[in-house]
Amino acid sequence: MAQTKTITQAVERLGYRVTVGDVAAEAGMPLMEAQQGVLALASDVKAHLQVAESGEIAYVFPKNIQAILWSKSWRLRWQAAWEKVWRVLFYLIRISFGILLILSLVLIVVAITLLAIAASSAGQQNDNRNRGGGGMIFLPRFWIGPNLFRTFEPPSARRRRQPRTPEEMNFLESVFSFLFGDGNPNVDLDDRRWQSIAQVIQANGGAVVAEQIVPFLDDLGKGWDRDLEDFMVPVLSRFNGVPQVSPQGGIAYQFPELQVTANERRRLRPPQFLREIPRRFSQASSGQIMAAAGLGGANLVGALVLGSMLRDPALVVQLGGIVALANSLYWVLLGYGTAFLAIPLVRYFWVQRQNQRIEARNAEREQRVEELNQLTTEQREKLAFAETLTGQTVLGTDNLAYTTEADLTDQEAAQKDKLDAEWQRLLEQRRQGK
Repeated sequence: MAQTKTITQAVERLGYRVTVGDVAAEAGMPLMEAQQGVLALASDVKAHLQVAESGEIAYVFPKNIQAILWSKSWRLRWQAAWEKVWRVLFYLIRISFGILLILSLVLIVVAITLLAIAASSAGQQNDNRNRGGGGMIFLPRFWIGPNLFRTFEPPSARRRRQPRTPEEMNFLESVFSFLFGDGNPNVDLDDRRWQSIAQVIQANGGAVVAEQIVPFLDDLGKGWDRDLEDFMVPVLSRFNGVPQVSPQGGIAYQFPELQVTANERRRLRPPQFLREIPRRFSQASSGQIMAAAGLGGANLVGALVLGSMLRDPALVVQLGGIVALANSLYWVLLGYGTAFLAIPLVRYFWVQRQNQRIEARNAEREQRVEELNQLTTEQREKLAFAETLTGQTVLGTDNLAYTTEADLTDQEAAQKDKLDAEWQRLLEQRRQGK
């Protein structure tokens, strides 16, 4: 399913008329997988084949691919429905941590207040017996503003109200972001790597040297492995490349399938090297992070205070209710408050360490780009040899030998009409010559 979705998106971006090489380069997938996927998709949606006189094949897909696939596959319909359900479930999971934080803090505050009132009342009763006086009890006062309701507002409602930016999230979402972050920004790094390599190959006419590819690779090996350019084997395997040896002994790499395209497109400028995106501790605003940390700290301090006030079992039994509930959940409240601050603290140092490694890898790849601008004489000879292997074949519609867009009878009739017209032209020339 994932492969079908990837190929479908690539076909849509390419304008629905593609070759296998176009799809492999656009999606960054192995050429064999692209070929199997394109054939399967073409069969499912009844795409048309256009065969050029050179034997190359272009696939013409209908523009309603998604609707056709959905109408034929219950799995795709189920998957689309599940994705909608999962978005709601995941949103509820995200906000649940903030809700638990608020409920925990409210439970602690109410339990502490009740215990304080009970202790104060007991002391005042003793004073009243001695002095016959009365006392006043002050309860904490909470203010609830209109913005509190937006705390529970889902993203869809905010999107209807105004555009959503990456940093815009409600408080409950920011609690999850403070605890666990917002995911790995380089989760698609491997896809970006192969897409960039394919773009470099296409931008250079389908033939490159190793020095043009290494800014997008990680481990190049050492010793003979690096000198023999073994790191190019996965690239050759993925895109059906062929090593070519120059008269001087240098090696260039040609990718014939990537030299064939269904439409002559403007060559995109590929990136200079593969850049990993540094991790962010949180996409929440600084104010939201401070608020989450402050509530977490208040939760932990409140749990410690509550623990000191729950040392009188008789008072806990006497009050019961919320106080008894807080007593039964005390270690949970204390553990949640501790973990709420410990997890982000550990994650902060982990993020800093990861970013140092990302920065080092980016710097190494950028250094390879600088080396590409300072080629030796031998490397320049390889690059010049690679340029002799470049080329691009555009499969137009004016030199087709066969197409499934018309049936065989129509094509034979068209061919017969073409031959008849040519015969009439020759007869007319002969009459005029007489």
